[in-house]
Amino acid sequence: MDFEYVGPVTDVAKGTALQVEVDGVEVAVVHADDDNFYAVRDECSHASVALSEGEVDGCTLECWLHGSRFDLRTGEPSGPPAIDSVAVYPVEIRDGDIYVSTTPSNGVEP
Repeated sequence: MDFEYVGPVTDVAKGTALQVEVDGVEVAVVHADDDNFYAVRDECSHASVALSEGEVDGCTLECWLHGSRFDLRTGEPSGPPAIDSVAVYPVEIRDGDIYVSTTPSNGVEP
């Protein structure tokens, strides 16, 4: 599995998301309330808006436009209006730096 460097962990404060590009795909890197880092496709599956502009709540990321919440671990929406999952990418932290896989872990195409 290939991983790309996206930046230092200090670039993503706890409870926030940062838009990065991984292998040509826009990805939201999230520092969740559980103190882990997650990466999901940075586009709501319901409306084509950036999830990185939404609110982090626990291990979910809320779309700012219509309020759909996506589980950062699985990519699954917690309820309407979104019904389709978003791609989830494995994250590794190496020596204080964030690396994101170029291959989704949940089988959802970017």
